[in-house]
Amino acid sequence: MPCPYDDVIDVRSPVEFAEDHVPGAVNLPVLSNAERVEVGTIYRVDGAFAARKLGAAYVSANISRHLRDHFATKSKEYKPLIYCWRGGQRSASLAIVLAQVGWRVTVLRGGYKTYREHVRRELDLLPGQFTYRLIAGATGTGKTRLLHALARQGAQALDLEALARHRGSLLGGDGPQPSQKGFESQLLTELECYDPDRPVWVEAESNRIGNLHLPASLWRTMRCATGVELRVPIEQRVRQLLADYAHFVNDPDSLRTQLARISRRHGARQLSEWSRLIDAGSWGEFVASLLRIHYDPAYEQSARKCFPNLTRYRDLHDTTCATLATLATELRLESSDTISLTSPL
Repeated sequence: MPCPYDDVIDVRSPVEFAEDHVPGAVNLPVLSNAERVEVGTIYRVDGAFAARKLGAAYVSANISRHLRDHFATKSKEYKPLIYCWRGGQRSASLAIVLAQVGWRVTVLRGGYKTYREHVRRELDLLPGQFTYRLIAGATGTGKTRLLHALARQGAQALDLEALARHRGSLLGGDGPQPSQKGFESQLLTELECYDPDRPVWVEAESNRIGNLHLPASLWRTMRCATGVELRVPIEQRVRQLLADYAHFVNDPDSLRTQLARISRRHGARQLSEWSRLIDAGSWGEFVASLLRIHYDPAYEQSARKCFPNLTRYRDLHDTTCATLATLATELRLESSDTISLTSPL
């Protein structure tokens, strides 16, 4: 459903906006991060009146800047929706000025707190409305690439690792992750686009991806799902992982830092052996050892425990684009997910 507003404006401070916000919102803060802290301090020390005087000065200056910049080209028909933390003074301050200009302004009642309650409520209910198809397999078997191949063919593919900005493994960090709230907002936005009458393909993740947790309702439904487990020769997996994680080859110190996180599990002697292989540049031998000793046992234990309905297997000779595209077509036909690529998704 198209948004009835020309802009959704979040007037909270940049740090509040960065943690989470309504999808598609623009941040036009009426108080900067430092100004918000300063006004809050004045409120606690000198009382509400002094804080309001200082806050009004900052708010007026910031609104003036937004009028000159963001709103300068808006037509008379412009209709914004404005919100702050709970629909109070910050959103009202901007709304009053814009209304006096002549624009039709709406303030979100309850502010961001209302939106956040909506996200939590929907994530308790919406995940259970879909039928999930799991893509499982040990590290390096091409699960994510198969998921993308399914998406290219028009299937509903939920890429949790992309939303979490993490590949779901020891070496899987892709930079800073979103906040838990931000992750849940993105997840809900994705789920709201799906058709409950068609399957949703998803990797067989644990309930935690990096520092983020899956909503309980999604995790419960995924655990009951059926799917397919990919099996690929270890030589092919090593080749694929060396391509996917080439940055570690160029930064051995960062790799050692990551390996130190599992020192308790595998002991100093094993870490010393891995370090020796890194120093020698024996990358194929190192990756194969890491798979056999760390990744594969952890996967076997987790997969059997978390996904009891994973009883189908596909043996692949490689994980090339052509092989995964062929498999994606077969899986879609088997699941009756045969939507035409020319029809609207």
